[in-house]
Amino acid sequence: MNDIKYLTVSAITKYIKHILENNQHLQKIYLKGEISNLTKHSRGHFYFTLKDEQSQIRCVMFQNYASKVSFNPKDGDKVLVLGQISVYEAGGSYSLNIYTMEPDGIGDLYLAYEKLKKELQEKGYFDQKYKKPIPKYPARIGVVTSPTGAAIKDIIHTIERRYPLAEVILYPAIVQGNDSKISIKNCIEKANQDDLVDTLIVGRGGGSIEDLWAFNELIVIEAIFKSRLPIITGIGHETDFTISDFVSDLRAPTPTAAAELATPNKDELLSRMNEIKLSLHRNFNGRLDEKKVRLMHVEEHLMAKSPIERINKQKEKQQELSYLLNRNYKLLIEYKKDVSSYLDKRLGSFNLTELIKQKEKTHRQLDDRLKQQINYVLESKAQQFILLKEQLKHLNPLSYMDKGYSISLINDKKIASVDDVGINETLETILKDGKVYSVVQKKEKNHD
Repeated sequence: MNDIKYLTVSAITKYIKHILENNQHLQKIYLKGEISNLTKHSRGHFYFTLKDEQSQIRCVMFQNYASKVSFNPKDGDKVLVLGQISVYEAGGSYSLNIYTMEPDGIGDLYLAYEKLKKELQEKGYFDQKYKKPIPKYPARIGVVTSPTGAAIKDIIHTIERRYPLAEVILYPAIVQGNDSKISIKNCIEKANQDDLVDTLIVGRGGGSIEDLWAFNELIVIEAIFKSRLPIITGIGHETDFTISDFVSDLRAPTPTAAAELATPNKDELLSRMNEIKLSLHRNFNGRLDEKKVRLMHVEEHLMAKSPIERINKQKEKQQELSYLLNRNYKLLIEYKKDVSSYLDKRLGSFNLTELIKQKEKTHRQLDDRLKQQINYVLESKAQQFILLKEQLKHLNPLSYMDKGYSISLINDKKIASVDDVGINETLETILKDGKVYSVVQKKEKNHD
C-alpha cells in the first residue's frame, strides 16, 4: 500500500489538458449546433453553449475573433464553427475556443418562439388595455417559483427589506423540465382561486432558452392572460425575454427586480411620512395660530358689543357732545354780542330823517322815469298798431270789392281756371253787398 503514488488534482488536470490540447484530432474541430445562453462581454468576448438534441459544450470566442463575425449571433441561432479544445485547469472543465463562426439557419426553439409570439400578438394578448394595475401597498404577495431555487430567497429578502408589512405566500412550482408548464399553470390558477394575495410574481432564475422554455408554453401564457390577479414576471436575467413577459401586466428583468416592482420602498415611505408629518404640524400650527387670532378678534368684538362697553361709550360720547354744546353756545353768544355791538355802532352813525328824505327823493325820481317809459311804450305800440292795420286792410280781399271786383266759387271752392267749371253747373258769386247764383251756359278759354 505504501508503494501507491497518489496524484494531485492539479497533476491529473494538467495531464488531461496535455492530452486534449495536443491531440491532433482536437486541434482543429468543425462543429455545428445551436447557440444557447449567449453572453456578450463588454470587452467583445462571446461566451455561450453550443448544443444539439442530446449534448452541449461550453464555448468561448475572444474579441480578436468575435470582431470578425459577419452577423449578430443570438440565442437559438444555428451556427457552423471552427475551434480547438481547451482545458480550464482551475475549474477542471473543458471548452471549445472558437476561431470562426457562420450562420447555419435559426434554431427550432427560436422559430417556435417567434411563431407563437406573432400569433398571440395578432390576437391582442400583448395589448395595453388588458394590463391590470399593480397595487401600491400590497398586503400579501404570491410567488410562483421553485421552493428551492435562489429566486425565492432573493424575492423574500427583497420584500422584507423594502416592505416588511407584506406577507409572502409561496406557490411551489416546477420551473424547468417537461412537467414545469403544467405545474406553473396550476399554481397561477390556484392563486386566483384562493384569493389570498393582491399581487402575483411568476418567475425563476437565469438559464438557457431550454431552461426557460416553460414560460413560452401556451398553457402558461393562457393562465397569465386569464388571471384575475395582476402578475409581475421576473424570468431569467435582464437579457432574457419570454412570451410570458409580454402577456403579464408588468415585466421585471430579474426575480429580485420583480419583488422591487411589487413593493414600495419603506425608506421612501418613511421619508414621505415624515414630510407629511411635518406638513401636518405646520398646517396644524398655522390653523391654530389663525384660530387664536380670530378668537382674539372675536373677544374684542364681543367686548365692543357688550352692554357695559356700549354704555361707557355712549356716556363718553354724551360728555363730549355736552362739552361741545356748551362751548359752541358760549361762542355763539359772544358772536351775537359782537354783531349787536357792531350794528349798534353802525345804527348810531346813521341820520334816519335825512336817510328817509333821500329815499323819498329817489322814489319820486324812479316813479317819474317809470311813467315816462310807460307813455313812450304806449305811443310806440299805438303807431305800430296803425301801420299794421293799414297793411292788413290792403291785404283784405274784400277791399277789392269796393272797386267792383267779385269772387266766384263752385261747391265752396275757388275757381282758378275755365277747366274748373262745367256747363250747367251753378256758380256762387260773392259781391260787396251780397251773393249771386248763376248757371253756366257757355265757357270760352283763351288760347294765347
